[in-house]
Amino acid sequence: MAKDSVGTPPYFNIDPDAALAELDAPLSTAGFSRIAQACAQGRTDLASRGMDEEGQKRLRLFSTWEITRYLIPVAQAHFRRVLKQNSDLPQGRSETEGGAKWFTLDEVLRLRSHFASEGSKAKEYRPYRPEGLAAKLVAVANFKGGVGKTSTCAHLAMSAALDGYKVLVIDLDSQGSMTSIFGGRVEDEWQTVFPLLARHYAGYLRAENQRRMDRGEAPQPLDETLSEALSITADDIIQKTHWPNIDLIGAQLNLYWAEFQIPVWRMNGRGWKLWDALTDMLQADGVLDAYDLVFIDTPPALGYLTINGLAAADILLVPLGASFLEFDSTGRFFDMLHSTFASIEEGENMAARALGRDEMAFQWDAVRAVITRYDDSQQAELGALMQAYLGRTLSPHRQGYTALIGQAGEQVSGIYEADYRDFNRETYARGRETFDATYAAFKRLLLGIWRREELAAKKTDKLGAA
Repeated sequence: MAKDSVGTPPYFNIDPDAALAELDAPLSTAGFSRIAQACAQGRTDLASRGMDEEGQKRLRLFSTWEITRYLIPVAQAHFRRVLKQNSDLPQGRSETEGGAKWFTLDEVLRLRSHFASEGSKAKEYRPYRPEGLAAKLVAVANFKGGVGKTSTCAHLAMSAALDGYKVLVIDLDSQGSMTSIFGGRVEDEWQTVFPLLARHYAGYLRAENQRRMDRGEAPQPLDETLSEALSITADDIIQKTHWPNIDLIGAQLNLYWAEFQIPVWRMNGRGWKLWDALTDMLQADGVLDAYDLVFIDTPPALGYLTINGLAAADILLVPLGASFLEFDSTGRFFDMLHSTFASIEEGENMAARALGRDEMAFQWDAVRAVITRYDDSQQAELGALMQAYLGRTLSPHRQGYTALIGQAGEQVSGIYEADYRDFNRETYARGRETFDATYAAFKRLLLGIWRREELAAKKTDKLGAA
């Protein structure tokens, strides 16, 4: 009888003694520390790949071809002519005599400003941004990990920066992946959003203490943490990145402590509106006037930090893969969002009705689910079904998976930070198409919202003048 060419499954005929010989000793609690240290060392080594000799991240240069194709809508010949006619403009640098000119993003932004003021009025050199309106906050969230949440958030931030917007990225995830992408350095929780949340509670407690003393009651003392937080503003924790128009509020493991501290504050101060903490502090510190866009990367869980990020957001983006499990999990995520925010509204409005005050309601300018890591050859049918069920909530654009994603991940960087010379122009152009389309879909959403508000403001002004 011929031997089965396929063979038996690998889980048959395992020798227990051989398995025992391969087994390590049982792991103690201290073993977790050793594993964590090994991962920390590996993380440091991998993160250093994108850094220079001084341990700093530096953004790559941009060529004339790339600038005129993706960043400033002019012909290469006209671009070169304008540089030749204006010696005060950045002239770029060549790596070889007579070779292509390369520019920093700072220089590109200066060149864009020149073309915006001197070039054709029919072309869009600067992105649309109505005057007098605050920055838009964009939260990227889903409580299922591995759906492309952080990479989507990072690439949208980079796309917006390349488009000319001034961007702030807030990392609410104690894993700190977004912080690593932007080369942030965060020593402890005092360099995260934690002191802003603590300051918000301390402000509530001070006001409550004043009311207590007015009633002849003893005030609640502010502990050392709350007293220290009162002196910290957003400017103290915002750090520059290697992108000239992207700043960062970073995260690290200690930020997770906020998930334990916030409920303690809430228990001691039932009237504290914890969901308003991040919004109120960003507004009070002028952040919403200093930036065009604020991207918030949330933890893969619906905890207190995520609630703050979602409550602060004007736009909510929910990445998910085209699979049954991710579709199912995302449905449960939206169900939890409904339960959580409806519960907050019910509690607040019960008190508001009793006191004769206006009721509150959370509202988002737009909510979109976005399919990521999409493979049209295998997921088209499921993608179409998801579109049919979710309708306009699901963005019609599906972000495909490209080889550039893997390379960027290995370098702890974004697609837009990849130098096309590591591939070739055509490969690079194809690779970034899906990310450009993701940003285009987001930008249409953003511009529509801003335009709606701009027209509403004009109508209000008109009625006021009348």
